[in-house]
Amino acid sequence: MAPPNDPANPIFKVIKSSMFDKLFDLSEGKLSVKGFPVLSDVPNNVTFTPFLSLRKASDAPLSLQQKVQSNSQKGGFLGFTKKEPSDRLVNSLGKFIGRDFLSIFRFKTWWSTMWVGNSGSEIQMETQWVLLDVPEIKSYVVIIPIIEEGFRSALHPGIDGHVMICGESGSTEVKASAFDAIAYVHVSDNPYNVMKEAYSAIRVHLNTFKVIEEKTAPALVDKFGWCTWDAFYLTVDPVGIWHGVKDFADGGISPRFLIIDDGWQSINLDGENPNEDAKNLVLGGTQMTARLHRFDECEKFRKYKAGTMLGPNAPSFDPKKPKMLINKAIEVEHAEKDRDKAAQSGVTDLSSFESKIQKFKAEIDEMFGVEEESNTTTSKGCANCSCKAENSGLKAFTKDLRTKFEGLDDIYVWHALCGAWGGVRPGATHLDSKVIPVKVSPGLDGTMTDLAVVKIVEGGIGLVHPDQAEDFYDSMHSYLAKSGITGVKVDVIHTLEYICDEYGGRVELGKAYYKGLTDSLAKNFNGTGLISSMQQCNDFFFLGTRQISMGRVGDDFWFQDPNGDPMGVYWLQGVHMIHCAYNSMWMGQIIQPDWDMFQSDHCCAKFHAGSRAICGGPVYVSDSVGGHDFDLIKKLVFPDGTIPKCQHFALPTRDCLFKNPLFDSKTILKIWNFNKFGGVIGAFNCQGAGWNPKEQRIKGFSECYKPMSGSVHVFDIEWDQKPELAELGKAEEYIVYLDQAGEIHFMTPKSDAIQVTIQPSTFEIFSFVPLKKVARNAKFAPIGLTNMFNSGGTIQELEYNQSGGVKIKVKGGGNFLAYSSVAPKKCSLNGVDVGFQWLTGGKLGLNVPWIEEALGVSDLVFQF
Repeated sequence: MAPPNDPANPIFKVIKSSMFDKLFDLSEGKLSVKGFPVLSDVPNNVTFTPFLSLRKASDAPLSLQQKVQSNSQKGGFLGFTKKEPSDRLVNSLGKFIGRDFLSIFRFKTWWSTMWVGNSGSEIQMETQWVLLDVPEIKSYVVIIPIIEEGFRSALHPGIDGHVMICGESGSTEVKASAFDAIAYVHVSDNPYNVMKEAYSAIRVHLNTFKVIEEKTAPALVDKFGWCTWDAFYLTVDPVGIWHGVKDFADGGISPRFLIIDDGWQSINLDGENPNEDAKNLVLGGTQMTARLHRFDECEKFRKYKAGTMLGPNAPSFDPKKPKMLINKAIEVEHAEKDRDKAAQSGVTDLSSFESKIQKFKAEIDEMFGVEEESNTTTSKGCANCSCKAENSGLKAFTKDLRTKFEGLDDIYVWHALCGAWGGVRPGATHLDSKVIPVKVSPGLDGTMTDLAVVKIVEGGIGLVHPDQAEDFYDSMHSYLAKSGITGVKVDVIHTLEYICDEYGGRVELGKAYYKGLTDSLAKNFNGTGLISSMQQCNDFFFLGTRQISMGRVGDDFWFQDPNGDPMGVYWLQGVHMIHCAYNSMWMGQIIQPDWDMFQSDHCCAKFHAGSRAICGGPVYVSDSVGGHDFDLIKKLVFPDGTIPKCQHFALPTRDCLFKNPLFDSKTILKIWNFNKFGGVIGAFNCQGAGWNPKEQRIKGFSECYKPMSGSVHVFDIEWDQKPELAELGKAEEYIVYLDQAGEIHFMTPKSDAIQVTIQPSTFEIFSFVPLKKVARNAKFAPIGLTNMFNSGGTIQELEYNQSGGVKIKVKGGGNFLAYSSVAPKKCSLNGVDVGFQWLTGGKLGLNVPWIEEALGVSDLVFQF
């Protein structure tokens, strides 16, 4: 058979005969699929248009267009008409009651999470898509609000089961009264295919973004890294970073990438000297009203002198100092909250509160201290600009880092979409910047109170005129690229909707800014060097991802509840995993999901590590200097800083899609993925917290924080989602290895599921490996290095030959395990016969060394 992208393939004949199979029908107030109503009481002003009827020109690859066209009968567009034009239109799409749904909604401006229910009225504000279970036809229908002209849409709850759609431009000057395609609907008998097919169709229709298969992920996707955020917050400086990287190297795990987070930029506050940096900032929040006043690094980085950390008299570092500063800054934060509460309760004399706050701030200033003139990081001597660029500042620092730590491939820095949290200070640069007052859209009234939003509303945003967006990003990025920076983590992305009124609305402003960012990424960072963050809204995905190929799929890793809930240190960790797993269902169609950093010495570090091991993306931590659990890290990372990464991005299993693994007191989160020669299921007890619609916040449900039982089967793995691995799902027998229990189980497609009980904040990883007959009386299945969480990911190559031999390439060092029904006749390791251990139960094991010259890869041969 000819491949799908072969012009000889008679795909269009297939379409011609099947496209008349009418899957969707809108009539008599019902939207039906294959004759079964999905929405009822659909208003008369709502329209349905088949996909092909609105087909537009697209620059999508021919193969993708053909896939979309072959599925075109499965989808179409919803629209509606109003009598009066407006910049914000709300309309019912119909209602459903008693039908299970899974959805993703924005619980903050920047972050989205899952929600389930069985009525349109239970959908949350700012819902980005809703997946409906239609068991009558063994299918799934997804409704995805999209973009039409200058309007962006979202789903909102209605009364009596109605689903409302809200289209808004964000500008009082941009109005409409009718839409032909403000939402897309699609049906499939596979819940993973329905997401893939739907977002591919939307990509072809909108032609404003690209799906993941069209792009290349950043090089750091299969590596280990360190982010400076939790280690320093805003106190980050070159000496601290150096000692942080050195800490890892001394522990035997050198990071392959480094992210210098917030704190490196030249920012200051309105009213301060426009040419000087803000002083002594510590916690996130204190910088959120500050603006960028120059595009290069701040003074503490500018004054770094080449060779400072390479010499014998390199400055020392006190790892206690950042923690002391952070603790004191927390005292300031609490004192300010006490003052604000007192003011709200009617107290008029706040002098005692102010005095306490000033005392704490003075103590912070004293802790920072005044650096001596003799400090070796101070650059003296030649004032020549070219000499300075080479011998000091960020460029000198990155050069020294790479000189000392040769495996450090990538160094990224953080910046906000608008430059800094408060944008760019007017008059401080060559760009036309203007402070725009913030206007929060009505849909966000139903989301969680957020410090960042409060601060941004307080200070407004210094917005560079959209006509200069390309110049703006190139001014920052070209300097960074010349300074040895290979990429950026772009944060605070979804602020444009706040400030778009006078710039043609949120869609037009977004197009201008995302084009500038895209062009700069292609020019300065090899087209891939960008991690997107605080971006989990459909505007960004539909407008900003033509080039961007990687982004966060979860809210921040919170090591404790910032509001002081004593349970928060535990239940917030499960919430993080739920964000990541369910957001990957839609974001993974467009970008490589990034599950974010965590701290290896956190009380729930192992819980996080288990999920990162099989998430299919990079692994990075935000450890404080000296605060590492190297034994844990080494279960995730090879000595060369690479990782045994899965072949796909992790997704929830089917039996979790319409359940609530956070606080239904019965569901374990299960996520599936693949290795080259097997499948993986991770089972995590995330119970104990979740979204509370009445309080509009995520809160703890301590009564759910208890052991949970569930089952795991080979059918939980969606083998067909990776066509080249689909054959693995057709095996007659499997060996199942339980990582935490260290047990081996047998399973066939007809076997009962494995029953498991998971304690709170713990997990189990199940590796499924097809069992092969290698000789008349021998069956074999390689499990991999069991000292790694993702043991199967250590197997690089596997070959069975007819003479009863098995050849394996395995990366890493440690305990290799396989199942073998009989003992092999002999075993060789890197060409030398070696001994092995074989137990009656079939466990076959030996120790494999890490051989640096072979990049950690060893050749194993078993002969039967």
